[in-house]
Amino acid sequence: MQHPSNRLTGRALLSLVLLSSPWSGVAAAESTTERNQRLVERAFANWSAGRGSLFDDLLSPTVVWTIQGSGPAAGTYHGREDFLERAVRPFAQRLATPIVPRVQAIWAREDQVVVRWNGTATARDGAPYRNEYVWIFKLDGTRATQVEAFLDLVPYQDVIDRIALADSSSARPTGARQAP
Repeated sequence: MQHPSNRLTGRALLSLVLLSSPWSGVAAAESTTERNQRLVERAFANWSAGRGSLFDDLLSPTVVWTIQGSGPAAGTYHGREDFLERAVRPFAQRLATPIVPRVQAIWAREDQVVVRWNGTATARDGAPYRNEYVWIFKLDGTRATQVEAFLDLVPYQDVIDRIALADSSSARPTGARQAP
C-alpha cells in the first residue's frame, strides 16, 4: 500500500507537469483572444451608439496606423494625434453626420483582432457616404499599438475633393468619432 504523502507528492508532480506543458498556454491564449475581441466589440458598439470615441478608447497614443492602397490618404501615420490630424479630422469636418459603423464580422487570435465593417454618413453637401472597411488591430493590453486599414479610398477622396473644408471658426469638433 502506498503511503498518503507519496500519493500527494505524485499528484503535485502531475499538476506541475500539466501546468508546464504546451497545453497550459492554450487557456491563456484563448482568454487573451476573448478579451481582445470583447474589447474591440465594445469599442465599436459604443461608437455605433454615439458614446465615446473609438480612437481615444482603443488606440495607444503611439499607435502606428497604416492605410493600405493608393491615394493621398494612403500611408503610415505615427501616433494617434498624427492620424487624427491628417486623416480623420479633415474628412470628418466635411460630413454633416458622423459615420455610423455596422460591424459585419470580428475575428480574433491572441493579440490581433480583425473587424470587417460598413460605414455610412451624410456629407455636408447632402450626398450619402458609404464605404466598406477591414481594420486589423494589434493589441498590447487594452490598447491597439498597430492598425492596418483597408477601405475604398475613392469615396473617401471624393468627399475630400468635393467639399471645401469649413473655416476653423465654424468647424464642428467631431473628428474623434469619424473614420477615414
